[in-house]
Amino acid sequence: MGRHGYSQPAGSVHSQQPPTGQASKDTLWKLVWADEFNTNGRPDPKNWSFENGFVRNREHQWYQPDNARCENGLLIIEARRERRPNPNYQANSTDWRTSRPFIEYTSSSLKTDGLHSWQYGRFEMRGRIDVRPGMWPAFWTLGVAGEWPANGEIDIMEYYRNMLLANVAWGTAQQYKAEWRTTKKPISSFSDPDWAKKFHVWRMDWDEIAISLYVDDLLLNRVNLSETVNKDGTGINPFRKPHYVLLNLAIGGDNGGDPSATTFPSRFEVDYVRIYQQ
Repeated sequence: MGRHGYSQPAGSVHSQQPPTGQASKDTLWKLVWADEFNTNGRPDPKNWSFENGFVRNREHQWYQPDNARCENGLLIIEARRERRPNPNYQANSTDWRTSRPFIEYTSSSLKTDGLHSWQYGRFEMRGRIDVRPGMWPAFWTLGVAGEWPANGEIDIMEYYRNMLLANVAWGTAQQYKAEWRTTKKPISSFSDPDWAKKFHVWRMDWDEIAISLYVDDLLLNRVNLSETVNKDGTGINPFRKPHYVLLNLAIGGDNGGDPSATTFPSRFEVDYVRIYQQ
């Protein structure tokens, strides 16, 4: 994802339903945390905090809490095209965050950082993504300790430019430069022409041996933890340490593509996030 912070037809299925995927029939896994988004209004502040402003990857959107709400059992992250002054604007700045005189798009990025984190487990998210030009939704994790990418990043679901991605990244000998293990699957490779109109389940199975990333039980990427030691001389393996979860809808930027011809608002809809451990 390169998400470095250095500075519809399937309907809604909610908590009454057993978890989709193997966790519902695999007694080795026990549910340890979940948000079913069943209470209308703001996302639960005991579970989620928000990123604010222009954050990473030269993305177009200004992140703010106002673009996230729970409604009819779904978390809705809504990206909007709206123009207003950038409060952090500085004339002649060379930093992309402060050189833009205007905010052109807004969206939300939610995270469990400082509230909940987990080391190992099965992480599941059921959601529906917008695959139109410029959209960059993600369900991902970052390590609690250290700076990116030495803290480790796992992109359980990432989408841009017709590609579904499943990525794992960790540190190299060069600060802010990641080692990546990436899988890209074109949306057009799914046999269902209405694939993007439906809800799907993205899953990570993560233990001390490997990280396996799935969509609807289809394995997209598997990375052995024997590979993922940071190359900065510390000997730290960021995937043997706790991570927190993020959900966001980014627009444009380094990878998202051109949103200028896309009609807004755009929505990333999340039915649930569930964490299981053995």
